[in-house]
Amino acid sequence: MRKILLAALAAGAALSAVAPAEARQGCGVGAHRGPAGYCRPNRGGPIVAPGVRIGVFYPGRGYWDGRRYYGHRYRWHGGWRYR
Repeated sequence: MRKILLAALAAGAALSAVAPAEARQGCGVGAHRGPAGYCRPNRGGPIVAPGVRIGVFYPGRGYWDGRRYYGHRYRWHGGWRYR
C-alpha cells in the first residue's frame, strides 16, 4: 500500500511540474509560426460572401445549404434535402 501511495504521489508531483503549452508559440498575440519558423500575423475568420442565404439557388453555382453548393434539392420530411 505504501509503494502505491508513493508512486501516486510521485506521479502527481511530476504532472504538476509540467509547464502548460504555449499556444502562441512565442510569437505574441495575433501571430503564429509560419513554414520557415518566422512569426506571421493571423488572418481573420472564414470569409462569407455578403448576402448569401441558405436554401437559395444561385445561377452557375447551385443551392447553398450553409456549407457548400448543391446542384439539386428536393422536399424531404417537411424540409429540404440537397444532393
